[in-house]
Amino acid sequence: MLRTLATLAVSGTLVALAGTAAAQDYAWKPDRPITIVVPWGAGGATDQVSRVTAGVLEEALGQKVVVVNTPGASGSIGKKNVWEAERDGYTWAAGAPKQLGTYKLLGMWDTWVEDWHLYTTVTNVPMVSVNPDTPYETMDDLLAAMKDKEVPVATAGAGSSGHAAIEALKAATGLNYRHVSYDGGNPAIIATVSGEAEVTTQLASEQSEMVRGKRLRPLAVLADTPLEIEGYGTVPPITDFLSEKLPQLATSFGIFIPKEGTPPEVIETMNEIWETVIPNSPELKSYALNRGALFTPAYGEAADAQVWPEIQADAWSFHEAGRATMSPDEMNIPKP
Repeated sequence: MLRTLATLAVSGTLVALAGTAAAQDYAWKPDRPITIVVPWGAGGATDQVSRVTAGVLEEALGQKVVVVNTPGASGSIGKKNVWEAERDGYTWAAGAPKQLGTYKLLGMWDTWVEDWHLYTTVTNVPMVSVNPDTPYETMDDLLAAMKDKEVPVATAGAGSSGHAAIEALKAATGLNYRHVSYDGGNPAIIATVSGEAEVTTQLASEQSEMVRGKRLRPLAVLADTPLEIEGYGTVPPITDFLSEKLPQLATSFGIFIPKEGTPPEVIETMNEIWETVIPNSPELKSYALNRGALFTPAYGEAADAQVWPEIQADAWSFHEAGRATMSPDEMNIPKP
């Protein structure tokens, strides 16, 4: 079962005090800065939440946490750098853990989600938005246009959340599009704002500022419930426009650390922080509200259970789109 705020909630005051008192008693006391590698460009969903999380962790650990952007190859370059770094607990990866379950399927990297300790913070949903200069006033307008032409759609690249979203929409409708790929969600958003692409299906958290500034026009959130964006209003769900059911498109975000070789005291400390500090972080709660994200902190088995449906959905979506180098069945990924 997913770890929810209800199951994590205790008295905020008591937990905050417990976290403060326990900080000096953590099994691991880092004696130099920690690096979080964000495998995408600055400004995207991973970069945003990683920087907020880094600030929370700095206070908890009493040590500097540095965020380094290393974009490329749909996030695999930065994550590989973490995998190949010294396993001393001082180098972590960030992003959407579900990609650790599809890189091998896409022929990009022989890694697997179970090779990593997962620590999630928020869950984001993709949103269909257009450049305001386009003629698409509603989702119905866009779907009608996609019947007649390959509308250019900007995403953060193959295997990204935005790419999985447009592929799911294509599979459900039979419509086509022209994929315009970038090294990160923020470049894809900027490209849509500038007119390089007409549409983006990146995450709502990446689009919220441009939506509030009226530089993007949101048409639908790819979910079955409306999305409230602070300072803008309500974005209708895709179910208002389609009878076809879309797969799971929500994406968990967080940080992850290689299992093999990482000192156990590092993991013990991270588990304790995710049990007491992260679920009660006002900074992360505020980020989620402001960006149109869900606050869903989890670690251990709860994080694994949270991410698994996302892996299933993406794996089979890529397979049906002809992008996979093998069947998800070969990786024991059952069809959702």
